[in-house]
Amino acid sequence: MNTATVRTRTTKGTRLSIRATDNEKRLLERAAEMSHVTASQFVMTAALRSAEEVLGDRTCFVIPPKQWDAFTQSLDRPARAVPALERAASRPSPFGER
Repeated sequence: MNTATVRTRTTKGTRLSIRATDNEKRLLERAAEMSHVTASQFVMTAALRSAEEVLGDRTCFVIPPKQWDAFTQSLDRPARAVPALERAASRPSPFGER
């Protein structure tokens, strides 16, 4: 069950306000009516679906088995020295001590 489904069945405790033009509001209300939900439910479901999509694109990835094998092999290889990175790492941090 996705977050959007769960959110429409639970008691809400926090208000979220948005501004919309009259045309945008009418469009959302019409779409909500056609979906047999309130405008708030329609907007929340769409926003949650979009948020899950954005976060999913940045937190996981799917690759074919051959590419996965190549990826894991590259992770398993010993690290190689990169002189420019070694020089940069040896300099004091511009942000002070940590």
